Amino acid sequence: MTDCAADILAALSERMSRTPQSVQWHGEGDVYTHTQMVCEALCSLPEYQAAPEHHRELVLAAARLHDIGKITTTKAVSGGFDAPNHAPAGSRMCRELLWRAGLCGTDELICRRETICQLVRYHSFPPHAIDTENAALRLHQIAANGRLLPDFSLRLLCMLSKADMTGRICGDKQQMLEQIALCEELAKEEGCLDSCFPFPSDHTMRTFLSGKDVWKDQQLYDDTWGTVCLMCGLPGTGKDTWIGRNLPDIPMISLDAIRCERKISPTKNQGYIANLAKEQAKEYLRRHQSFVWNATNITRAMRQQLVALFESYKARVRIIYLETDLQTLLSRNSSRKDAVPVPVIESMLGKLELPEVHEAARVDWISV
Repeated sequence: MTDCAADILAALSERMSRTPQSVQWHGEGDVYTHTQMVCEALCSLPEYQAAPEHHRELVLAAARLHDIGKITTTKAVSGGFDAPNHAPAGSRMCRELLWRAGLCGTDELICRRETICQLVRYHSFPPHAIDTENAALRLHQIAANGRLLPDFSLRLLCMLSKADMTGRICGDKQQMLEQIALCEELAKEEGCLDSCFPFPSDHTMRTFLSGKDVWKDQQLYDDTWGTVCLMCGLPGTGKDTWIGRNLPDIPMISLDAIRCERKISPTKNQGYIANLAKEQAKEYLRRHQSFVWNATNITRAMRQQLVALFESYKARVRIIYLETDLQTLLSRNSSRKDAVPVPVIESMLGKLELPEVHEAARVDWISV
């Protein structure tokens, strides 16, 4: 795994060396130089040296890849350079590159890959946590991913963030390191430094993590009437087959089926198809009828709109993400009557964001 991250870093080293950073925050220069310094700083941290070997491997892999998003997001601004949203962009890049390197298709490989991706996704948060509105809530939302990723924790995230800050030349380094320490202390006080907070029920967890003003340790009354399952996964993953085997007794809204009925290509504008599907969903929701929404739903923005719709009718939402290895996925897709073009699938892989625990009442990642 660390060799895999090292190979990716080597392949991107030239582009990273040509990616500048503002002298105010990165006096050491380009992104590749900074990354080398971060890896050295990480290996010198006492907490890194004392960590279990598999945690050291994960955080070192994340350190090597934490700023690759700057390759595509860096732009010149007045007086220097900026790389807005480089952390989420880098997380998506990590996912695609690690997937192509073989970290996909089994529960173990998904967990390894996504632990790295989550560390990259949130590595910039700890220094700014105490200045964030609802900082405690955001910490709980991030920490909740430990339910899906046993090796992910805010402690490991703060370790990476400390190395990121130490491995640079800047004037406010000590202040930022102190703020990372405050973030770690806040997470400890909130009971989520090493794992997800032990919520008394999934309903309490969903209500609290969605931002409602409730006590996180209170057993809330569950006023939902049933479950709506929201599928998530690339084309060719086997969503139809999985639904047929595991959810055979509830109706399914399939965007593929609607496209087929209306003879609309999946590469065309899908707004009309989505509206038809939503109207069908509302009929089920008004009747308090559980159903499956079967589509790719590969981005958080896509899922948020649907979860908000389903929850507005007091449904309990379960997001089910399915994954297989790339070769199997492409083989399954090619055997379909209306196969999705391979370049489209590859583009979708670059945009894929796995659902996080805080997005719904229940989130499952399943290898098929």
